[in-house]
Amino acid sequence: MGRYSYGRVLICEAQILTACEVFSTTFTDFRPGKFRIEGLAILSSAPYSAAPLTRQTGKRPVTADIVYIHPDNPQQRLLVQVAERIRAGAIVVYPTDSAYALGCHLGDKAAVDKIRRIRRLDKHHNFTLMCRDLSELGTYAKVDNQLFRQLKANTPGPYTLILQATSEVPRRLLHPKRKTIGLRVPDNAIAQGLLAELGEPLMSVTVIPPGNDKPLTDPENIKDWLLQHVDVFVDGGYCGLEPTTVIDFSGDHPLLLRAGMGDPQVFGC
Repeated sequence: MGRYSYGRVLICEAQILTACEVFSTTFTDFRPGKFRIEGLAILSSAPYSAAPLTRQTGKRPVTADIVYIHPDNPQQRLLVQVAERIRAGAIVVYPTDSAYALGCHLGDKAAVDKIRRIRRLDKHHNFTLMCRDLSELGTYAKVDNQLFRQLKANTPGPYTLILQATSEVPRRLLHPKRKTIGLRVPDNAIAQGLLAELGEPLMSVTVIPPGNDKPLTDPENIKDWLLQHVDVFVDGGYCGLEPTTVIDFSGDHPLLLRAGMGDPQVFGC
């Protein structure tokens, strides 16, 4: 349960969207198909804007906009709004088929640097380009015919592929020595909807707290950690409970770097 004051909140159930300015609202249940609000005082109806929410946590205020999107039938107008925020430089938390991810615009250096600080990543960490399909993936990575056939049979899916990057990838996102990049095609309706609206990949990393090796899976726990650090939180409920399987294809043979949700044997690991 969370308490929000003096902000704008999107209230969504299935395909119904209401935007209103609230004085004090207590939310008790956000599960799909269920929505209960207590103590709502409406000041004025208004179209959604980027005005931040202020959440009373007893510790510190947070400024992320929380957008509730249906996990199976994402509301198009909400996807458009989130995509516009990403183009404007926002850092977003969004669901995928494996776990929640932190994402930003591919060419936004300031946002990438901030994500590095949030996750405490060093310069050797491979960022992941979240791609809509194999055609888009092939623009940013070098894929031979044999690997393409394997990818076609197993994507979308919970795999992160380390591949040699093409010149389309900004140098700052590459591994500094090997010039590789991580890529994946998610099997998640919200992630696919965002990528369709953006028309290009989304720079992403899994939501894993510093010092841990497992992602956070409860959206409320993720909010407790990240709402004060990001601009938009896309709440699609629970998604995957495991990270992706990471396979390095940059050498002569595929190398399993991390076992996760996807079966590595389909790629010969």
